[in-house]
Amino acid sequence: MKRRMNGGQALVRSLAAQGVAVTFGVPGAGQYEAVDAYFDTDGIRYVSCRNEQPTTQMADGYARASNRPASALVVPGAGLFNACGGISTALRSSSPIIVISGSPEDRLKGASSSLWLEPITKWSARATSPAEVAAKVPEAVRAACSGHPRPVYLEVAAPVLTQEEEVEIAPPATIEPPAGDAAALERAAAMLSDAERPLILAGTGVHRSGASAALAALAERLPAPVATTTAGKGAISDRSPLALGHALRAYAPLVEFAQSRDVVLAVGTQAGPAGLLGVDPDRVIRIDLDAGVLDTGVGAADQALAIEADARLALETLAALVRPGRAQDPTAAIAALNGVRFGDTEQLQPQRSYIEALRAAIPDDGILAYGMNQMGYYSRNYYRAYAPDTYFDPRGNLGSALPIAMGAKVARPDTPVVACCGDGGVLYHIQELATAVLHGIAVTVVVFNDNAYGNVKRSQQEDFGGRLVGVDLRNPDFIRLSESFGVRGARVEDASALRRELERAFAGDQPVLIEVPVGELKRVY
Repeated sequence: MKRRMNGGQALVRSLAAQGVAVTFGVPGAGQYEAVDAYFDTDGIRYVSCRNEQPTTQMADGYARASNRPASALVVPGAGLFNACGGISTALRSSSPIIVISGSPEDRLKGASSSLWLEPITKWSARATSPAEVAAKVPEAVRAACSGHPRPVYLEVAAPVLTQEEEVEIAPPATIEPPAGDAAALERAAAMLSDAERPLILAGTGVHRSGASAALAALAERLPAPVATTTAGKGAISDRSPLALGHALRAYAPLVEFAQSRDVVLAVGTQAGPAGLLGVDPDRVIRIDLDAGVLDTGVGAADQALAIEADARLALETLAALVRPGRAQDPTAAIAALNGVRFGDTEQLQPQRSYIEALRAAIPDDGILAYGMNQMGYYSRNYYRAYAPDTYFDPRGNLGSALPIAMGAKVARPDTPVVACCGDGGVLYHIQELATAVLHGIAVTVVVFNDNAYGNVKRSQQEDFGGRLVGVDLRNPDFIRLSESFGVRGARVEDASALRRELERAFAGDQPVLIEVPVGELKRVY
């Protein structure tokens, strides 16, 4: 049924109709009608941020935690440029976010911002009328969520938001993920059935398709060890006797173990086993939603068999097709390898104690979003993930941990969410603590403070004769700063105190910042 409305109403009501439950934005000129439409549109929430970059980072965190699309609404020009850091992070994390902005100088015709957004978006379009807005939003959501989930961009000039006409809001878009070629899956099942030493490498695609149960079923049926990429951590519980943990290229015993396997199944990962672990490509089966990854993308040569398919559907099919019994029981070898890797001799202090404190305090379904800092890097190898969608990496974007964690907390408000930050990165977006207080986002922020860009400082000390340039920092009093925003602050001196403060934070319903002073840390590999 058509109803008369302006372009702003058409935009927001269409987003809500497509199941987009939240928009992160910075309100400004050229989008007033759109922001006003959130006031009386059911099913969608507007979260106002203090900078445009966190809008897309929060949308990314929301999408990761919920496996649902989120949106970001920013002004054109500088606002959209600011948002690009988060768009690039969402691209690398395979997050379906819908970014909406105006045209340059809000013109109806002429150059489009989509031209320079092409490298970091999957799809882009311009809507030139309210009716076209209502038609383009379902296309945007379908593009973001179908196939390989990724960011998309919709451009709506200010005159379109003010214009009124008869508009029909479309029903939710339907998306049918590909089940994969039946003959190729049968061939893959035969290769796995004949293998004596199979291995599975799981990546982000397992999370995005909700494939963890299917992954565990296949691994147990063969049986096969499971390693994960950094973004794939939690695809199989690290409590499983089949879990190998993070596929760390720098850990020689794990690489040697992987190279001894006769068939490797890589699921939902752009990082091919050949490049990541040095496995012979002739022994690799790859399953991915992205034909570009399989044919011409990263690791395209790292495969004997490539299947374009949804991870969950493909893994369920393989679990039904494989013939168990030929594969050797790998559990003893996994236990021996992990016993050394995660034992005392391979650990560093105080990193181990703090990682164990985080793990002990955070429940199995709680989320840890780590930043580009030394404790975050250490967590990639040594933080145990027990459930899917509980470990979020920054994908190379310094300062993103706090807004990603906040977006995750909006998606899962009853779940403890921790941002693991360094003192350098947290100050990128510390102002978003005001957003957390305003919108009741009870995120817990842990700041490991060494008063430096610690990794860079160590490199200057070790590789450049101790000539230190730009790495020592003058930090604020983090406790007083957090309290000025209305956030409870605490400073702890050891791992046991950190665990207690985390548990106290989780018991409350407000954002908390915990500072952990640390000295110079040893290399974390």
